[in-house]
Amino acid sequence: MRTTPARRTALAAAVAGAAVVALAGPAAAHVTVQPGSVPQGGYTAVAFRVPDESDTASTVKLEVSLPMDHPMASVRIQPLPGWTAVLEKSKLDKPLNAHGKDITEAVSKITWTADAGTKIAPGQFQEFRVSLGAMPTDTDKLTFKALQTYDNGEVVRWIEEAKEGQPEPAKPAPVLTLTKAAAAASAAPAADHHASQDASGDQAAAKADDSTARTLGVVGIVVGVIGAALGVAGLRRKSGPAS
Repeated sequence: MRTTPARRTALAAAVAGAAVVALAGPAAAHVTVQPGSVPQGGYTAVAFRVPDESDTASTVKLEVSLPMDHPMASVRIQPLPGWTAVLEKSKLDKPLNAHGKDITEAVSKITWTADAGTKIAPGQFQEFRVSLGAMPTDTDKLTFKALQTYDNGEVVRWIEEAKEGQPEPAKPAPVLTLTKAAAAASAAPAADHHASQDASGDQAAAKADDSTARTLGVVGIVVGVIGAALGVAGLRRKSGPAS
């Protein structure tokens, strides 16, 4: 049976769509840090999102290394039922000053281990939340290398760093982008300004519509009065010869 051009086009589209889905699937399953970006200089809460990529094994451990080239004075984990978290600290070559105090060591690694009966099963994911701060102001990103351990003993190392101009690595490390605080702050007034302009425009449009409606109403009344007057005059002319 011959294939018509329309059928060939539909078949090609279906194959292309399947290829896109197949390529997008693994990329979306990386260990990531959410949200992807936060302002510099502040304190924030992030979540390390861990999907289970195995068809048969479950995730039972996550290790996240914090960047010691940009250490943070405050690192706090949010309790997660079924998981035990351990924070490891390392000595700093240069003390951090936080709220007038010198910090000589900082958290360098967080390890979450599943309790008995707890796991991230195939087809599932889990988020591990952490409060961090203060964010550094001398870099535009932080890289968190992570190790994901399965209950069959397999360890997936999410430690590869992306390089400009090259394809994304197979096992990229989670990256948190840092944005300029001033830029983030100026976005709100700009948005308010545009909103004010939009509101003014809406008010002007509403006034114009109201004025137009009133004008049309007056014109309608005048036309009605003129029509009534003409009707009366016509009746009078018809009744004149009969008298």
